[in-house]
Amino acid sequence: MVWLIPMMLALVKTQKGRGFIELREVPEPQPGPGEVLIAVKACGICGTDIHVWHDEFPYWPPVIMGHEFSGEVVEAGPETELFKVGDRVVGEPHTRACGHCYLCRTGNIQICPLKRSPGWGIDGAFTKYLKMPERLLHRIPDSMSYDVAAVVEPTANTVHDVVERAKVAAGDFVVVLGPGPIGLLAGLTARAAGARHVVVVGTPADEALRLKKARELGFETVINVAQENPVDAVLHLTGGLGADLVIECSGAPAAIASTVDFIRKKGRICVIGLTGKDTIPFPWDKAAFKVCDVLFNLSTSYTSWDRTIHLIASGRLPAGEVITRRLPLRVWQGAFEGIEAQRELKVLLVPE
Repeated sequence: MVWLIPMMLALVKTQKGRGFIELREVPEPQPGPGEVLIAVKACGICGTDIHVWHDEFPYWPPVIMGHEFSGEVVEAGPETELFKVGDRVVGEPHTRACGHCYLCRTGNIQICPLKRSPGWGIDGAFTKYLKMPERLLHRIPDSMSYDVAAVVEPTANTVHDVVERAKVAAGDFVVVLGPGPIGLLAGLTARAAGARHVVVVGTPADEALRLKKARELGFETVINVAQENPVDAVLHLTGGLGADLVIECSGAPAAIASTVDFIRKKGRICVIGLTGKDTIPFPWDKAAFKVCDVLFNLSTSYTSWDRTIHLIASGRLPAGEVITRRLPLRVWQGAFEGIEAQRELKVLLVPE
C-alpha cells in the first residue's frame, strides 16, 4: 500500500544568501504533543521577512517564512487542553524557548537565547497550515476579522514597548520618528493609552504614502523634515519644555541622535528601530545632562497580546488601518518589492 503525504504550497527561504526564496510544495505539518494545527487565514509581511530575503537577519534554512498570522484551529494534537477545533487564534512567536534559563524563568521567554520563531527559526505561516504550541496562542473575538487579527503581532510589539516598557501616560506629549507600519502603530498605541498630542516625523521619501496615512489617521502634527524643523516645532508646541516620550522607529542614525533634542529633561526615549550597524554616533553627554531614560525593546510579552486584542477589538486602536493590500501567496515577490519601495505599508499574504 502506498501512503500519499498531503502537500501544501509554501514560501520557503531555501538556503543562505541574498534571494533564494521560492514557492515550494512541502508536506503538511502534523501537530505533536501540546500542539495544534492552524489553518492560516492571513499573514502579514514584516520588515524581518525583507531582511531574511536580503540575508540581513539570522535564519535557519530551509524554512517557511512568515510569522504575523491569524487562523483557525483545525486539529488538536495529543495532550492539548486549552484550545479546540474551530477556535480563532493568533500566536506569540516564542517557540523553542528553553524554559529553564534565567530569562525564561523570570518570564522573558521572548529574549531566550535559544528561541526560534516561526518564519526564520522554524517553519512559519506563509503557507496553508501552521503547527503551534497551544501555550503560545491567544483567542480573538468573533467581531475581529482575520485580516485585522494578522496585525495583532506587530501591534503587540508596540503595546509592549510603548505601554509596558516606556509607560506612556495620560497627557503625555509624544514624538514618533519613522512613520512606517511600526511607527504608525506606535503612535496609535500612544494615543490609545491617553497621549494628549502625537507628532509623527518622516522624510521626503515618506511623504507620498506614510505621512499621508499619518494624516488620515488623525495625528495632531505630521512633519516632513524637508519642509519644517521638527525639533523647533516640538519645542514650540510644548512651550520650550520638550516631549515626554520619543519613540524611535526609523533606525536611521541621524534620527536616533536627534531623540535627545526632542526630549524634555527626565523624559523617556523608547527604542524600537534597528540600525543594522555595529555602532552609531550618539550625543551621550547631552542625554546625560537631560537625565533621560533610554529603553531598548525587542519582541513581545505575554501580557501585551491580550492588551492588544482588547484595544483593537474595542476600537480604541485601529491597527487594521495600516493594511494597504491583501494578496495571494503566489505574488509574494511583487508584495515584497512594494514594501521595500514604500509603495505599500502592510501587505497580507493569503494562502491559496
